[in-house]
Amino acid sequence: MGRIALIAHDEKKPTLIEFATRYESTLTDCDLVATGTTGKRLQEETDLEVERKESGPYGGDLMIGAEVAAGELDGIVFLRDPLRAQPHEPDISALLRICDVHDVALATNLSSAELLVEGLLE
Repeated sequence: MGRIALIAHDEKKPTLIEFATRYESTLTDCDLVATGTTGKRLQEETDLEVERKESGPYGGDLMIGAEVAAGELDGIVFLRDPLRAQPHEPDISALLRICDVHDVALATNLSSAELLVEGLLE
């Protein structure tokens, strides 16, 4: 159905797991990619198949950004924690910017993630 990236900061991982569980029947039809720890949790806590990249601080956000630049992703759900500074903030900013440059749908909170899945996939 499409290739979707799923990313979440540590404090948002439980919310992403709940989201993925709620939309599991839809996401099952997608080619999913995630950053390291998020992907591991998705594999452990859902029945979804997920291609895991490196963890965000180790280049995972940039690896997903490269897929955006190559035209290989249809959308990204990136549940960010807006209240905590992240050590790899420049990588996060680069990922957001490349989504804008290549006009790739990007959801950064639960409400927009639901709209992305309902609009793009259903």
